[in-house]
Amino acid sequence: MEVKTSLLDNMIGVGDMVLLEPLSEDTFIENLKKRFDHNEIYTYIGSVVISMNPYKSLPIYTAEKVEEYRNRNFYELSPHIYALADEAYRSLRDQDKDQCILITGESGAGKTEASKFVMSYVAAVCGKGQEVNKVKEQLLQSNPVLEAFGNAKTVRNDNSSRFGKYMDIEFDFKGDPIGGVISNYLLEKSRVVKQTRGERNFHIFYQLLSGASDDLLKKLKLDRDFSKYNYLSLDSATVNGLDDAASFRTVRNAMQIVGFMEDEVQSILELVAAVLKLGNIEFKPESRVNEFDESRVKDKNDLKEMCELLGIEQFVLERAFSFRTVEAKMEKVSTTLNVAQAYYARDALAKNLYSRLFSWLVNRINESIKAQTKKPKKVMGVLDIYGFEIFEDNSFEQFIINYCNEKLQQIFIELTLREEQEEYVREGIEWTNIEYFNNAIICDLIENNKTGILAMLDEECLRPGTVTDETFLDKLNTVCAEHQHFESRQSKNSKFLTDHSLPHNCFRIQHYAGKVLYRAEGFVDKNNDLLYRDLSQAMYKANHSLMKLLFPEGNPAKVNLKRPPTAGFQFKASVGTLMKNLLTKNPNYIRCIKPNDKKAAHIFTDSLVCHQVRYLGLMENVRVRRAGYAFRQAYESCLERYKMLCKQTWPQWKGPAREGVKVLLTSLQLHAEEFAYGRSKIFIRNPRTLFFLEEKRRQCLEDLAALIQKIYRGWKCRTHFLLMKKSQVVVSAWYRRFAQQKKYQNIRCSALVVQSFIRGWKARKLLRELKHKKRCEQAVTTISAFWHGTQVRREYRKFFRANAGRKIYDFTIQRIMQKYFLGLKKTMPSMSPIDKSWPSRPYGFLDGTHKELRRVFHLWRCKKYCSQFTVEKKATYEEKLAASELFKDKKALYPSSVGQPFKGDYVEITKNPKYQKLNSLAEDKVLLADVVSKINRANGKGAPRIFLLTKKSLVLADQKTGQVKASVPLLDLSSVSVSTQNDGFFALKLKEGAVSAAKGDFLLSSDRLIEIITKLHRTGAASADRNQIKIDISDEFLVQFKQDKVCVKFIHGTPKNGNSVACKRKNNRLLEVSVPSP
Repeated sequence: MEVKTSLLDNMIGVGDMVLLEPLSEDTFIENLKKRFDHNEIYTYIGSVVISMNPYKSLPIYTAEKVEEYRNRNFYELSPHIYALADEAYRSLRDQDKDQCILITGESGAGKTEASKFVMSYVAAVCGKGQEVNKVKEQLLQSNPVLEAFGNAKTVRNDNSSRFGKYMDIEFDFKGDPIGGVISNYLLEKSRVVKQTRGERNFHIFYQLLSGASDDLLKKLKLDRDFSKYNYLSLDSATVNGLDDAASFRTVRNAMQIVGFMEDEVQSILELVAAVLKLGNIEFKPESRVNEFDESRVKDKNDLKEMCELLGIEQFVLERAFSFRTVEAKMEKVSTTLNVAQAYYARDALAKNLYSRLFSWLVNRINESIKAQTKKPKKVMGVLDIYGFEIFEDNSFEQFIINYCNEKLQQIFIELTLREEQEEYVREGIEWTNIEYFNNAIICDLIENNKTGILAMLDEECLRPGTVTDETFLDKLNTVCAEHQHFESRQSKNSKFLTDHSLPHNCFRIQHYAGKVLYRAEGFVDKNNDLLYRDLSQAMYKANHSLMKLLFPEGNPAKVNLKRPPTAGFQFKASVGTLMKNLLTKNPNYIRCIKPNDKKAAHIFTDSLVCHQVRYLGLMENVRVRRAGYAFRQAYESCLERYKMLCKQTWPQWKGPAREGVKVLLTSLQLHAEEFAYGRSKIFIRNPRTLFFLEEKRRQCLEDLAALIQKIYRGWKCRTHFLLMKKSQVVVSAWYRRFAQQKKYQNIRCSALVVQSFIRGWKARKLLRELKHKKRCEQAVTTISAFWHGTQVRREYRKFFRANAGRKIYDFTIQRIMQKYFLGLKKTMPSMSPIDKSWPSRPYGFLDGTHKELRRVFHLWRCKKYCSQFTVEKKATYEEKLAASELFKDKKALYPSSVGQPFKGDYVEITKNPKYQKLNSLAEDKVLLADVVSKINRANGKGAPRIFLLTKKSLVLADQKTGQVKASVPLLDLSSVSVSTQNDGFFALKLKEGAVSAAKGDFLLSSDRLIEIITKLHRTGAASADRNQIKIDISDEFLVQFKQDKVCVKFIHGTPKNGNSVACKRKNNRLLEVSVPSP
């Protein structure tokens, strides 16, 4: 069963200001403060929502909250922005009424966040589907993009909207979003070139420098250091709680979702970078012959980079900063710009470039989110616009903003009164006119086509001659001096009044929210918003993809000599269009209030809130709402809530709800003038009457609660007694059952014990009898066997005595052999061929057999071990065996070579590109390739050579170049001489008369001497057409060098320079090799 709730349940303070009693400004502020201290940030004034900025996150925007407020009556739950959003959405969906939600308040009051909550709620409760979800995502993701380019940090708000935004969300007949249209109003473009202390430029500049990659910044010719750009304020460059780098990534992702192409994003960022570069351009004066100063660019580097970003020729833009061309009919006059005018032109270009980029951005988003169907649409508008502004120094921007708020206040009062009147007429209640302040006179003061301040400002800007802010103020003093809401120093003096708080260059307007002092300085320039035609034409000549769209007036083919409309005229027209649009829709209001200026939670500044309550006209709104009947409620809801106050309506009224309410109010004896009966609602005039009903309901609910508690407690006690009684019976039954089961188990256990003892005694008795019988049978069998044996032995003894000795000997020998082989099986050695262990022989007569078995076993396990070898491994072992036969106990170098495998190719001749030619010269497979040292007979020093061995020849080649130095067929090789020492010297002796022996024998040295000579010896032995190469091992041998024979002698000594072996020439016939002593 669904629990019915109400706005009046668990109320902290008063949830609806219409019910506040007594009503005064102090009680109004006190009620807001009380609710704010309990984190109740929303309060109603009828259907208007007051929103207090909590400056902290609250858990009231969850998905559960969305479901809680979905399809619920506006006053059914505690005040919340979701209730207003749900009411507006259901009216649009179910009643086909176009809606608009007007969000107002000063900067920092939370307008932007409120608009986000409204849009997110509508997105959550409307339909689902791939296309619908895409539209919802695009509408929601347009916010981060517009915030980046249109929001900035101010002294009052870290994310202040510096433009007005109105979004029309379009729905189909089912209530699903199908698109939207965004309108923007009065971007504060002066912020681009100048920010007050404690404020920042627009977010996008800081996000780009903080979050862009190094490659992107390089393309945009930017640096991450904020201090390098004149347009960026440094005192507030970083803001606590704002992560510019993460925000930049969010903006890039949002632009992608909305539908921006990658080249469009790049073009946008190039324009942003160009604005930053534009601010760094500085000018210097340069005197001319005609005594006029002409401006010149100081450092042209930033100008050059900006021109490269925009695709403009540098001299064109430089000239536009130095000269101005004025066209009048058929004449053109070119004048020079001084330094001050050049800076003005630079800043005007920066402001126009950024503001036009922002307008293009809004139009581009509109293209992406516009509805793709031409069928009839329902529209919900969300207006997020600047609130009333009163600063210490108020200028043209504040004047325009406050004018907009005057118009919104006017339409707010009109629509509120109209809504009240329509409801009274709809319910058949008599309507009485309500007295209220009509601010139409203030709107007329500002917007009158003849005598309005905006009209006079435009007239001043367009008239010929010298136009200054002083002439504009003089005109105001002339035309508006008698207006009751206009004040100036001159108008006061004319009335012989002295007001020293009013400076000479200022004027004051009495707005509905209070008096505001405006400084006339800058009104004319800001209203003109003038951009020199030379700069427009220079921008149009740019090759950048967006520049021709942003500066269409720069097209030389479409020169328009008319002055462009002023900023004030454009804004007045936009506001007029907005007002017409709002009047066609059903309004819903959210009034945002900032609790303090410190942007801190839990702080409530009474004076600041009071000021906002005044200029938002909230007290006026309450009075308008309470002028007739303060509270109204549907008959069904009223009867459901208060039916317990009357016996006839409690607990259930059978007739119509209206009759039930009449019976209920009659029984309470209330005065007839305190309420009125409408067609579907009961109207209550005074909040005291409502509170009287609530108090009676509270007392009645307490009585009902006491009655319910009494009945419940009696029922609970009776139920408990019956349960205890039933439990006692059950416990008794279970206990008796348990006792009987226990008694039966004891008797059964005893019987089993007695039975087991008896069975055991019988079994033991039978066992004894069986054992006795078995022993008797065994005894008879044994005696019979012994007797038969004795008889047989006596009878046949004479037959066995002749051959008994031989048989006993054979049997003994057989048993000994059997025992020997069984013992040998258990003590068999391992399968390793090098294991020399063998069991000892147990008997001397088995000596020959023992040795033969050992030999056979060793041969068998060698065969088993060899069968595991691969072909390559067999060849390796064969080479090792050959090396052992040649050098074991003959050459001291041999033991160190045993553990080293013979690889063959040590220079990777097949893989090394340097030796490709050398590899191709070898006709057969290369058996060995290594680097050796060829010994020079002249000095005994060695030169590195590549030593190649194939099946038919050996080759010596240069190590660096791979060039062949000598090639010797193996047929020409007669012998190889080596020493017995631990050295690598060896001599290759050639046959006399051979072609390759012309230069004599070869004396070489290598650490792999054992492998080289082994492979040489095996290659010679494997060939059938040549003799085996002879190996001479001696410490002294002769080597033939051309015509001379040289003796190579090996001696023990201490080599020099740390070498292990040294070769030295003694004379023409002797080479001495020093080998370290072992």
